[in-house]
Amino acid sequence: MVENNELLLEETSLLVSQTDLKGKIVYANDIFLKFSEYSLDELLGKPHNIIRHKDMPKAAFKDLWTHVQAGKTWQGFVKNRSKTGKFYWVYATVFPFGGTHYLSIRKMASRDEIEKYTAIYKQMIAEERR
Repeated sequence: MVENNELLLEETSLLVSQTDLKGKIVYANDIFLKFSEYSLDELLGKPHNIIRHKDMPKAAFKDLWTHVQAGKTWQGFVKNRSKTGKFYWVYATVFPFGGTHYLSIRKMASRDEIEKYTAIYKQMIAEERR
C-alpha cells in the first residue's frame, strides 16, 4: 500500500550524490534533487543526513560508516525524507571514491523490499530505544 506522502521512484531513476569524507554533500544529480526536493545550492556543504528519515535505525548508518571508512562498499535499503516531509525508499550502494570522497548511487526499491525493511527497521528502532 502506497501512502499519500510517499514519492515513488521509477525503475529508471538513479539518484547519485557525492560527499567528502565527513559526509558533506559536494555533488547531487538532478534526479537526487527531484526526490529530495532541495536545490543543489541548499545541499552543497550540508551533511548527507539532511535527508535521513526518522524511521531509519541508527544501527543502519553505523554499519554504513563502518564499511565505507574501512574502504568497503555498503549496500542496503534506506528510507529518506524530502524537504517537504515526504519520503521515498531506495536501494543504496555507497563506496569510497578516489580516496577523498564517498559516492552513493540509489535506485528504486520494490514494494516487497519496502514492506520487509519497514518491519525490520521498526523492530531495530524499538530495540535501540530499550
